[in-house]
Order: sequence, then structure tokens, then C-alpha cells
Amino acid sequence: MLDDTLLDDPSRLADADTGGWLRAAARAGAQVRSTAEAAAEAGVERIFSERPRAVVLVTRPGHAVTVAGVVMALLGPGCSVPVVVADEVPPWVGALDVVLAHTEDPGDRVLAESIDRASRRGARTLLTAPDSGPVAAAAAGQAVLLSPRVDVPPGFSFHRALAAWLVVLNSLGLLKVDVGLVADELDREAERDHPMHESFVNPAKSLALRVADRTPLLWGLDEVATSVGGHGAGVLAAFAGVACDVAGYPQALTRPVLHRRAVQGTSGADLFADPDDEPGSGLVRVLLLAVRQGPVADAVRHAAEDALPGADVLEPAVEVAGGDAVSAALLALRFELAALYLGLAAGTLGGNPY
Repeated sequence: MLDDTLLDDPSRLADADTGGWLRAAARAGAQVRSTAEAAAEAGVERIFSERPRAVVLVTRPGHAVTVAGVVMALLGPGCSVPVVVADEVPPWVGALDVVLAHTEDPGDRVLAESIDRASRRGARTLLTAPDSGPVAAAAAGQAVLLSPRVDVPPGFSFHRALAAWLVVLNSLGLLKVDVGLVADELDREAERDHPMHESFVNPAKSLALRVADRTPLLWGLDEVATSVGGHGAGVLAAFAGVACDVAGYPQALTRPVLHRRAVQGTSGADLFADPDDEPGSGLVRVLLLAVRQGPVADAVRHAAEDALPGADVLEPAVEVAGGDAVSAALLALRFELAALYLGLAAGTLGGNPY
């Protein structure tokens, strides 16, 4: 059972947050800033100045999967070099290629072998990982290793990995992102979502309450938003035990029964309906996620809003400037904090709030 009164009681929140998770998530801006500083000290701009034959994004278990999704969406189909997403470094990688990898597991031997393979074949390689263990040993003297400078528990490395990959892609000329602005906007988002702010003015707490006791349908109105939805689903599962559906809205249209239930749930027609009346039915909450703006995204948005008039629309671009990467990072942080608030209020995370 959700104790929503806990969300507006800072002292009880602090008691329940035994792992310091809210503070860890709020340090996303600091992680981005410190990662950019470490990259500058390591000479990333010089090492990754020449455009590669291909970029390989290594997606080991953890946040690397969703970070790769966000990066691929930001690059888009018009990227001037091939971008490959793989669990391991492919055997064809050579001196003309760039490899980007991230892990929180210092003992990931598959990744250690991949980093060693990429380095031996002369690929320019950047790795964000702890500075000890087999992974770090494989990178020593061969790859650029950016170890964490901001102390956070496992599970809070999304923004650190994203920052490192954005710095490299900036240097390669494949993206143009103000990483310092990303850090600043994450700091502002953390302040808006501070535990001292009550639910009605706190975006993360409001989001937590909106999805409480519902099955969230995280439907993206563009590719970047859909990729961030994958991160949202991951943190809601990790911190609150909530299972979500994630899809781009055009893909959601191919799921007729679920889409019909979403339409019913956002029309107000079933406000007092018993969810047990229909076998397999349940309460859903539709969250339409929007990052990009433009004719294509606008057309998808109009179609979604016409079909789902009561759906929540999460659109960071109306709150902040700075482009798609800034909006994506902000939305990812809001999902992290919402998931933490929901987990703490439901008692699935941390100490007993009752």
C-alpha cells in the first residue's frame, strides 16, 4: 500500500531513505560535470579528434543499454558514420574505429576481453568504469578510463555514462551538445524535485503519484523520448518494482487491446469502473513522452492526443532550453527520482515508512 503522506514529510522520507538514494540521484549534474572534467584531463578532445570509420557502443548489463539507445536516437539515421550497438566488441574492429563502453561491474570479464581486443587492434577506446578489477586492468595504458569521481551507490551511473559518450561524440563532430548546460539543468531539476518541496510543486513526486497503483504506459512521441522511456521503465522496476510498457506511439498502435484500454483509461468514461469486470483488465496510466520538436514529432503528438485526450504529456523542452540531449537527460533524472519516491512511499525501498 502506498503511503502518499510520506512524500510530503521530509523527516519520514529521510528516515526511509536508508541508502541515501535521493541524494545520489540528485548528484547527476555533479556526475556530468566531473566526467567532463576527467575527460578534458585525459585528453579526450585530442585523442578523439579524427572522424572514425565506425563507432561501436558496447552494451553490457546495466545502464549502458539505455544510454546507447539515447545516443543512437540523438545521432539519428543521418549520422555520417555507421554506429554499431553490440554486447561485445566485434572481431572486425580496427585502428580506424572508436569503441565506447560503460559498466558498474569491475569484474565483467566479457567486457575486459572486449576492451583488450579493441585496444590490441588499435581502436580508440573510452571506458567509464571503476578503477579496479579486470575491466580497469584491461584498459590500463591502452584505453581512456574515466572512473567515477562522485561517490554514488550502484544503479546511478546513467548520467555519468551519457556525459562521457557525449563528450566523445562532440569531439568526433557527430553531435553538438553543451555538456556543461546538461549539468546545470540537471542541478536545477534536482532542486525542483527536492524532498522539501511538496508534491503539487515537485515534478518527480507528482509523477510518482500519477503512476502509483497503475501500470504505466511510457509511449514516446519521438525516438529520443522512447529511448528515455526505456530508462524510465528500468528505474521504475529497479526502485519501485513497477512493470511498464515502453514503445513509440506508432508501435503502440499495433497493440490494439492495450491501446483500446489506454483510450478507455484516458477518456474518463471508466472513471468509476471496476477493473475486475473484464478478465485481465487493470488500471493504466498513459505517459506520452516528448523530447524532439518538428513536423514529424508534431504529427505523432496530435494523433496521440486526439486518441488519448486525458494522457499525461511529459515534455521537458517546454521547461528548459538547450536541445534534445538536455531534455533527454532531464527526463531521465525525473524518472529516477519519481521511481525513488514511489519506492520509498510504497515501502519497497529503504526503511519501513510506517
